[in-house]
Amino acid sequence: MGAWGHGFRQPDQDAAATARGEAFVATADNPSAIYYNPAGITQLEGLQTRVGLYNVSFESEFNDTFKTDGDMNVAPQIFAVYSPDESPLSYGLGVYVPYGLSLEWPETTGFRSAGLAADLAYTTVNPVIGWQICDTVSIGAGPTFNFGDLELKQGLSPFPGNDYFRFQGDGFAAGFNAGLMWQITEQFVFGAAYRSKTELDYEGSSRLFANIPPTDITVTSAAELPTPQNIAAGLSWRPTPKWNIEFNVDWTDWNQLNTVPIRQGIPVPPLTLNWESSIYYELGGTYKFDNGWHVSAGYIYNENSMPDATYTPLVADLDRQFLSVGAGSTIGNFSFDVAYQFGFADSRNVTGSPVTLAGQTADGQYDFTSHAVALSVGWKF
Repeated sequence: MGAWGHGFRQPDQDAAATARGEAFVATADNPSAIYYNPAGITQLEGLQTRVGLYNVSFESEFNDTFKTDGDMNVAPQIFAVYSPDESPLSYGLGVYVPYGLSLEWPETTGFRSAGLAADLAYTTVNPVIGWQICDTVSIGAGPTFNFGDLELKQGLSPFPGNDYFRFQGDGFAAGFNAGLMWQITEQFVFGAAYRSKTELDYEGSSRLFANIPPTDITVTSAAELPTPQNIAAGLSWRPTPKWNIEFNVDWTDWNQLNTVPIRQGIPVPPLTLNWESSIYYELGGTYKFDNGWHVSAGYIYNENSMPDATYTPLVADLDRQFLSVGAGSTIGNFSFDVAYQFGFADSRNVTGSPVTLAGQTADGQYDFTSHAVALSVGWKF
C-alpha cells in the first residue's frame, strides 16, 4: 500500500475515479460506488462486478540526500452489485484497501531513532444496501469489517545498524459507511458520503535488539491506532449527455489521532501524533464519445495533517498535488478503465519536531513525488 500525504488514507479505489481526480461521490455510476458513495449502486441494473488494481511508486526525500525505497505498491479492489428488477433496493459487496502505509528510510538519515520503517496493511469487507426512495433521491449504507496488520520500527541510538525497536501486531474493528445522491435537476447531481471512525487494537509483540550491550528481548504488546471518520460531498454538472464535470470536498478528521501508547511489560515512550483534520479538494471531468469510449482528467490538492511539533518521518506528510488522466470503454457487457496519476509537492521545511531519547529530531527538508497506474475491469451479467 502506498503512503499518501493525507495521513495514511488510500482513496484510489477505481480507475475511472482516479482518472477524474477522485471527484466521483456525485457520479458513483459503477460498482465501486460501494466505497465512494453507496447510494450510487441504485443506478446500476442487474448483476454487475468490478475488479481493479491501484499500483503506485512513491518517493519521499530528506535534505536532497536520503530517499525511501520507491518500490511499487499494489492495492486491489473487488466490487459486486445486484439490483433486482422492479425493486427500489440494490445490494452490494466490496473488498478493498481504504488505508495503507509502506515506507522505509535508510539507517543514515540522522533521525533513525525517530523512525526507520512503517508498514500498514488494512483491508475492508463492506456489504451495503441502497434504496431509491424516489426518482431523484437515493440513500445507501452498510457495515465495514476491517482487518489490519501493523509494523513500526525505529532505532534506539544514533548509530546505524546497532539497535532497533520493532512493534508488530494485527487487529480487527467494525464500522460503517453511508451515502446520499440527489438529482437536483437534469444537469446537477449532489452526492455525499460518510465513513465512520474505527478503533483497531493491534495485538502482537515488540522486539528490542541491541549489539552494545547485547540485548534481544521479545515481549507481548498491543497498540490502538484509530482510523478517522471522513465526510465527502460533491456536485456533478452535466451540461450535455457527453460531459460530466464534478467538484468534491473530502474532509478527514485526523485530529482523532492523538497519543498511541504501546502497552507491554517493558515500558516504551508512546507515539505522539496530535494530527490535524485536513481536506482533499478534487476536480475532475469526463467526456463520452459516441463509440462507447470516454476520456477523463482530474486534479487534487491535498492538505497535510501533521504539525511540525509532532512530525514523524514514518509518514512524511506534505501538502501534495495530483494530476491524472485516463480512458475507458464499454464493449457489450464488458467495461474497462485505465488511469495514470502523477503526484508532487512543494518542499516542506520541518522545524521543532520532537527530540528523541537519543537526541535526534526529524527537522529538515522533505520532498515527494509519485507515479501510479490504475486498472479496473467490469462485467454486466
